[in-house]
Amino acid sequence: MVRKYYIFKGRVQGVGFRFTMYREATRLNLTGWVKNLYDGDVEACIQGDEQSINRLLKAMQSGHFIRIESMDVEELEVLPSESSFEMKN
Repeated sequence: MVRKYYIFKGRVQGVGFRFTMYREATRLNLTGWVKNLYDGDVEACIQGDEQSINRLLKAMQSGHFIRIESMDVEELEVLPSESSFEMKN
């Protein structure tokens, strides 16, 4: 089990990024959250097994309108009490 914090840059707002991530993360039993930032980037905290997180990232990069140009990632401490994935405003 790992927890990672991401900043996604590119065409990631106004293209269904948060909804797509929410849907896929829920399907893959991942926990965490996703949120738009004021500068046009998207941030997310994703927790689960490494393979499922990699599947989520691959699904995000295969979207029709979504184009991730770069992403920053940082490992965080796992939150055992977290039990769902949510979209933040």
